[in-house]
Amino acid sequence: MAGTLISVRTLTKSYGHHVVLKRISLDVSEGEVVALIGPSGSGKSTLLRCMNHLEKPDSGCVLVDGDPVGYAFRKGELHELSDTAVSFQRRSIGMVFQHFNLFQHMTALENIMEGPVEVLKLPRAGVEREARRLLDLVGLGAWADHYPAQLSGGQQQRVAIARALAMKPRIMLFDEPTSALDPELVGDVLGVMRTLVGEGMTMVVVTHEIAFAREVCDRVVFMADGEIVEQGAPGEVLLDPQHLRTRDFLRRIL
Repeated sequence: MAGTLISVRTLTKSYGHHVVLKRISLDVSEGEVVALIGPSGSGKSTLLRCMNHLEKPDSGCVLVDGDPVGYAFRKGELHELSDTAVSFQRRSIGMVFQHFNLFQHMTALENIMEGPVEVLKLPRAGVEREARRLLDLVGLGAWADHYPAQLSGGQQQRVAIARALAMKPRIMLFDEPTSALDPELVGDVLGVMRTLVGEGMTMVVVTHEIAFAREVCDRVVFMADGEIVEQGAPGEVLLDPQHLRTRDFLRRIL
């Protein structure tokens, strides 16, 4: 792994009087795969959404390769970017959600092509070739002309991964990508994610798939009550947790 690619610095986020993130700091190296685990409401998804400015932090910042996400430095101060500028900045940060978020009126192929054509303004012929390659990568080459309603949940999630990859991101964020799937479909999606790991993609994954975190990830970060309680190699955190809160959580889910 190379140097730091994602740097989260003293990030705080509240909704009304409810503090969701409490001065979170976290570095992710280029090529590293980090799993965020913890109970519901611990702040995992909010932290992930702050990484690409889908949620605006109350204080602190996220840096990607040294540049603040959602902001620009001007005369030594941070100034928030316009929505258009943030959207362009997000091209390097792919995100896959729980519930696919595919355009229902577009085929699988058209869903994947939409971002590169409309946002990046790339030539349509080249984008289509790349989209078909990505469909092959996720095992759906024969489903290019199918609409989301004609696909299973696992197939839709794999299209969503291909759509994110079409923007050529440096980072992939996964927010519980298998939690909405039937158990027999989970393996197909995790298989695609394993392929990305093998290709050296930097990934941050919010997950309850402990086996995946143990076998594939470089580091596991356990969160509770808006704080990082414990982090380290999977063999350390998952097999020999040092904190009572971590032990209690793992005992319940395992």
